[in-house]
Amino acid sequence: MGLDLGTSKITVVVAERDGSNGGAQIIGMGQAPSHGIRKGMIVHLDQAARAVKQAVGDAENMVGLELSEVTVSFSGGEVRSVRSKGMISLGRSPRAVKQLDIARVIEAAQADVSVPANQMILHTIPVEYSLDGNSGIDDPLGMNGMRLDIDLESVIVPSATVQNVYNCVENAGLSVTGFVIKPLASALGALTPEESVAGAVSVDIGGGTCGVAVFSDGRPKHLAVVPVGGDHITNDVASVLKIPINKAEEIKKEVDLFSPEASGHTEKLEFEHMGRNYSYSLSELTEIVQCRVEELFTVLVKKEITASGVSMLPAGLVITGGGSRSIGIDQYLSRVMDMPVRAALPIDSNRMPPGRNGPEYTCASGIIKYALEQERDPFRYMEQSLDLLKGQSRGTGTQPGSRDYDAGSQEPARREGSIFQSIKDVFKELF
Repeated sequence: MGLDLGTSKITVVVAERDGSNGGAQIIGMGQAPSHGIRKGMIVHLDQAARAVKQAVGDAENMVGLELSEVTVSFSGGEVRSVRSKGMISLGRSPRAVKQLDIARVIEAAQADVSVPANQMILHTIPVEYSLDGNSGIDDPLGMNGMRLDIDLESVIVPSATVQNVYNCVENAGLSVTGFVIKPLASALGALTPEESVAGAVSVDIGGGTCGVAVFSDGRPKHLAVVPVGGDHITNDVASVLKIPINKAEEIKKEVDLFSPEASGHTEKLEFEHMGRNYSYSLSELTEIVQCRVEELFTVLVKKEITASGVSMLPAGLVITGGGSRSIGIDQYLSRVMDMPVRAALPIDSNRMPPGRNGPEYTCASGIIKYALEQERDPFRYMEQSLDLLKGQSRGTGTQPGSRDYDAGSQEPARREGSIFQSIKDVFKELF
């Protein structure tokens, strides 16, 4: 089961095993209005937990099952992608790469990552392997060589953000089995295999934030959360034109404010709301919306694309999330960004419940893909151990992401929740 904690709504997705191909079939989805969450951050724990319970209850009614375990997608707070490199020797003569070697080279690359005391590594993602200087290797297992190199991406987030999400879900009566940062889940739900290999930017335009994921060669090269979303555009319209928020949202979705002709249009938009008549020119509305969207993509999103280091993006920009529903936004962004733009539904939309298969559910469907990929390849997306989070939820233990010190030696002790422990856990399961 997947749980998507959004600023506008909370979504629960339920899937069952497809025995024929080892995949999963989505059998139900539940949702509830989001409360206690602002700009992707939990600001009221009890309200957020009640909203999660409501969404879970909706899903349980649809599938007729009691749900207990969940992989959680979230955003909010500062999200940093840090690259590091690692290298190990396989011996003086060529031999086959083993799983233990992959664990060793990941550990070597992870050792160079500096994590502040109030932050933690949420994901550790191998971007590329090299054998004897030959780069571009996706999976070196079983291949022969004398030296193994890795290019590793570590996704670092505030410890308190993760702990609050964990506590919220646990307070709702669910057991957390894993986390996935929203930009990654959305990209997995929106990008086709061809797009992720060729090179593409996935942007999930949510209510309070935008998730940005740059993919190339089938791997995420950069993940980020931009603290601007569709609600900011709605608020701009409402505040400048002095109209109610709900009416501003309705106008944003139903009126084409992105066509080249709209900016110089003299037509008036007239409507009545709560006994009051409103009249505004389309050009006025267009200027407000286009300025905000242009700033979001040409400044904030473009900054993250540059940070990824990926120069060639033949598949262009893939937008999804509720904000991608705005009429004409894809054509407008294609002109502004000077690249192909596709407004994406979830890849599995034809297998999702009618009415709950739009772009605002892309992240939820991507959680299922994430869980499957992680299961098939334990080294593809590695997470921190949940042990420290469990300790914090009981009010004991150390802060997640902080270093423990031995009082006698004053030397840093290895963290139980570190990536190294996660790798050890993988091998305990394998052997």
